[in-house]
Amino acid sequence: MTPKSNTALFENTPVSSAVIKLAVPTIISSLVMVIYNLADTYFVGILNDPVQTAAVTLAAPLLLAFNAVNNLFGVGTSSAMSRLLGRGETEAVKDCSAFGFYCALVCAVLYASATGVLQEPLVNLLGAGADSFSATAAYMKWAVSFGAVPSILNVVFAFLVRSEGNSVHASIGTMSGCLLNIILDPVFILPWGFDMGAAGAGLATFLSNCVACLYFVGLLFIRRRSTCVCIDIRRFSFQKTIAADIFGVGVPAAVQNLLNVTGMTVFNNFATAYGSQVVAAMGIAQKIQMVPLQVAMGAAQGIMPFVGYNYASKNYKRMSEAVMYLLGRALALMAVVVIGCSMFSGGLVGLFIKTEPVVEYGSRFLIGFLLALPFMCVDYTTVGVFQAIGAGKKSLLFAFLRKIALEIPALVALNYLVPLYGMPYASMCAELILAAVSAVMLRKVLRGDAKAQ
Repeated sequence: MTPKSNTALFENTPVSSAVIKLAVPTIISSLVMVIYNLADTYFVGILNDPVQTAAVTLAAPLLLAFNAVNNLFGVGTSSAMSRLLGRGETEAVKDCSAFGFYCALVCAVLYASATGVLQEPLVNLLGAGADSFSATAAYMKWAVSFGAVPSILNVVFAFLVRSEGNSVHASIGTMSGCLLNIILDPVFILPWGFDMGAAGAGLATFLSNCVACLYFVGLLFIRRRSTCVCIDIRRFSFQKTIAADIFGVGVPAAVQNLLNVTGMTVFNNFATAYGSQVVAAMGIAQKIQMVPLQVAMGAAQGIMPFVGYNYASKNYKRMSEAVMYLLGRALALMAVVVIGCSMFSGGLVGLFIKTEPVVEYGSRFLIGFLLALPFMCVDYTTVGVFQAIGAGKKSLLFAFLRKIALEIPALVALNYLVPLYGMPYASMCAELILAAVSAVMLRKVLRGDAKAQ
């Protein structure tokens, strides 16, 4: 059965307290994950070699593609589990978690194998030039070809554990790997250690995610009698209703991620035309933006089990209060971040690299990326709600609007109108329009409109 404390959290705990209890650990976990991504850029940046920094940036779409599997079997399974819990079907929850876990494992192995075999054409596709090809391939080998399986399972484990309200344990698991990565980065990257450069960052990521997976395996073994999360191979079977529930949310979420990868690859190819210094500057600016963005996304992910549970039990008022409480505070925070970080954009970029042209480019790019944050906060919260209630088609619609209909065309147009410096504003243009659409659609969901699903 679901632990009584978690049932009380979903049903009886004051909304503000429940949101804080669920969202704060997820936010902290997301922040730590961003910090460890920044650590790669920071320690590689200490080498003061734009080529090494560009290698980490160019390989980023392949790491982002992990989220296609994470979303398919992490978001999809977590959403299905929360709704099953809301209906009291605890045995089905166990079957659901086993199905999602083993499907994720198989997909991770296939992805790792494919990137290993197709390394050279993939590195070329990512936009690596003659100067950055070797460094990009070396980073990709450790972070992607070896690292895909533990990286993907680490995130999927966290989604499964979080689905029944155990945000703290989910966060501890992901943070354990992140903190270890930060410790290992300088050892493998810098000259006083193994002096591996970008490749060392990939190796540190691989090892740290292996440790995080071991934490989750140990946790589930210890709590095997009190948790609905199950990875017993004997529970794995294809049940049409469970598969449909998972894929109904997971497939649109995965497609959304693949479109994000497409958008990033297009962006990097545009940036590559201006040289490695511009690619390095873009990468640093994007990673700085990811810090506040992950706060908003982590908060939205944190309350997904709460939203899914209360939607399934038809407690729309409680669901609506939670979403609006979270959204109001997230928007206030984003406004402060945009103003503060824009004022000190040059100093923030300068923390990661000392090459003057890169700092100059990055400080100007960062302002464009920051202006998109308030609108992205609204959009990602809306998508999180759609995923939580099983409205996968709506989240898929948002993904196509964001990348295909809006952001990529805006990128092309802005780069033509304002070469180089227009590109960072493409996301803001897309998210502004999406925020207006989100406001209308989210209102219908929070009122319990059946047509919203």
